[in-house]
Amino acid sequence: MNDLPIVAAAGLLAGVMNGIAGGGSFVTLPALVVVGVPSLFANATSTVALVPSALATAFAYRHDFQQFEGVKLSTMAIISVVGGALGAMLLLVTSQNAFDNIFPFLLLFGVLVFAFGRKLGEELRKRMTIHPHAMPAAQFVLGVYGGYFGGAVGIMMLATWSVLTKASINNMQASRHLMNASMNATASVFFVAGGLIFWKHMVVLLVFSTIGGYLAGHFGRQLDPGKARIVISCLNAVITAVIFWRRFG
Repeated sequence: MNDLPIVAAAGLLAGVMNGIAGGGSFVTLPALVVVGVPSLFANATSTVALVPSALATAFAYRHDFQQFEGVKLSTMAIISVVGGALGAMLLLVTSQNAFDNIFPFLLLFGVLVFAFGRKLGEELRKRMTIHPHAMPAAQFVLGVYGGYFGGAVGIMMLATWSVLTKASINNMQASRHLMNASMNATASVFFVAGGLIFWKHMVVLLVFSTIGGYLAGHFGRQLDPGKARIVISCLNAVITAVIFWRRFG
């Protein structure tokens, strides 16, 4: 029971982070590992717990949904579901030892994408033109990644969409939450069926991340996303460094 306050605090912070700028899994995953949940199970447990938070935030942004250029929103959601299912199946066949070794590098990759992905997307857009019909293929790859791990997948979507569409970042935020929820909800079905969930920890994360996500969806617009992203990037970098030290130090 002494672990639950840590998990609750991580869930609340993750919900707020996801609602404002993303990156909540960088808090929930390490928190679960710190309290003794194996990394593979922590990944699955975190994914399941954060689905309601993503849905709550998407609901708060429901009036902002916009269609993609040349691709229906419903089509993108279906592609996210299929990709999320495949990513989840890949995780189910990954051994615990293998994931222990992969986990820190997935976190590092997510940290770099979170910190620099959007800027990279903007720079690529200035130098190249990609047909919007590439969106479904790109979204499928993002769905697989999101179903398998999901760290910074929201920022990856924003970076990718900024290259493939002309929509502003603010206009893409609602769709980001919806696609993220689609792939994670699908992956969650596989994780539950595969017995990868630590239920006590998941319930605590679920409740507090949903509260954080809903609050952020309503009040997060008053904050500067750019400044919030800098603070979150620094926090993510510190957490990732600690994970590397614990695993390889």
